[in-house]
Parts: sequence; C-alpha cells; structure tokens
Amino acid sequence: MSEQPAVTLPSNEALLALAERAARAAGVLIRDGQREGLEVSATKTSPTDIVTQMDTAAESLLARTLLAERPDDGLLGEEDGLRPGTSGLTWVVDPIDGTVNYLYGIASYAVSVAVVTGEPDPQTWTVLAGCVHNPETGETWTATRGGGARLDGRPVPGPAEVPMSRALVGTGFGYTVERRRRQAQVVAAVLPRVRDVRRAGAASLDLCAVASGRLDAYYERGLKPWDLAAGGLVAEESGAQVAGLGDLLAGESMVIAAAPLLASDLGRLLAEAGALEGE
Repeated sequence: MSEQPAVTLPSNEALLALAERAARAAGVLIRDGQREGLEVSATKTSPTDIVTQMDTAAESLLARTLLAERPDDGLLGEEDGLRPGTSGLTWVVDPIDGTVNYLYGIASYAVSVAVVTGEPDPQTWTVLAGCVHNPETGETWTATRGGGARLDGRPVPGPAEVPMSRALVGTGFGYTVERRRRQAQVVAAVLPRVRDVRRAGAASLDLCAVASGRLDAYYERGLKPWDLAAGGLVAEESGAQVAGLGDLLAGESMVIAAAPLLASDLGRLLAEAGALEGE
C-alpha cells in the first residue's frame, strides 16, 4: 500500500496575505454598512453583549473569502462557531471586535483574522499569521510567527520596560453582572499602582497598542480565541510577553501582555487582587 504524500502547507507570508485581504474586504463592508444605519439583531451572554446584522454579514464574507482559496481549512468565527477542516489549518476570525463601539460610531473597532495549526484553542494552538484591521482609521497590524510585527508595513517598536508606577495599562470588562463587579474590584486595586488605566473596548486593538507602544501593558479576563489570536501574535512578535496568570498560558482565564519584567510585576499585582476569583 503506497504512503499518502505529506501535506505541504503554504508559507506564513502567503497565509498573511490572504488574512489581510479578507480583513480589508470585511472592513469595507462594515464601514460602509455603518453609514447606512444599524440595528441590534441579537444578544449573547447578556443584554449588553450584542450582535448586529453587520457582524453576521462580515463573518460570512470572511468565510467566503478565506475558504474560496483554502477550502480544506477549518474556520472558527465568533458568530457561527467552528467549521472543522481537514488541512490542519484553522482560520480564527472576529468580524467586528468592539461591536458596541461600532454601534455607537466610536472609531475603535477592528476586523481580526488569524490562522492557526492544531486545535483552535489558545492552550494548544500555534498561531502562524494574523491581521488586525481598523476600518475607520485604516491602520492595519500584521504578524507572522518568527517574522515580526508591522503596522501598515513598518516594524512596530514593541512595548517599553517601564516601572509599573509609570505604566499606562489597558483592560476590558465582561458582560455579565458578576464578572463586571469582580473586574471593577480588580481595577480599583490596579489603578493606584500604575500611571493610569484605559478601556478602549476592543481587545485586538489593545494588544496591538501594546505592540505599538501606545499602551505599556494590557490585561483582561474572558477573552475568546477570536479576541486573542491575531492581536496576541502581533504583541508577541513585537517583543511583548503574552501570558496568563501565574504558570497559565494566555487564554480565557487571563491575558497579560507587556514587556517581560512589567508583565511579571503586573501578574503579581493581579494575583494579589484576586483577579481569578469568582466570576
């Protein structure tokens, strides 16, 4: 019986080119759609966790664009869940990261597209390439594993090692009442120890802000795979440490992104504040 030929995967650069092309196409769709008026079509974990018609339309466009060229790949999207593939690659997409900002006309939302090997799980995957595109500003962050991170084609500076007392720290909040209550308590412990705290409303852009030196650090509990995949790779390839709390990997329980020493200090502060306790 003859052996099956080994599957040859495309280069990370080729995968990135497809990711960026798909993200930009979805960006045009959602930017133009915002001008035509929006309605909330559904909610998810709570009445404040919304879905617009454009989230669904943009994810459909991403799926069509990606799978037209890579029909054997899997796709994990925020709205439609997992479509398994057979190639060993899975696209992890967020059609609108920052849907509430998008609904309110705040120019801090993004299309996030990444491709991973292995199961589409932050605890086991390897992210090969990712693109985070802000349709309002036109800014586009890209990264390939081992190939560095870029903003609009130029290398990003990466995060600075600053003392925690001088760190500008980004974060975000969940949608359930109990989780928000606990996160508010954690922020109250963090705020006196840092320069200031920002909450912009789109995790992928926060991770890219760390890569670009616009934030010194970022932490958040509750990120889903599509929130983390592309932005996490951009931050990591910029030189940031992207990890969970303690010995945990970055994932839904916690994501911390910063220069290594600051990430360690922030992790200790979050542990002291009980960031993983309760909901």
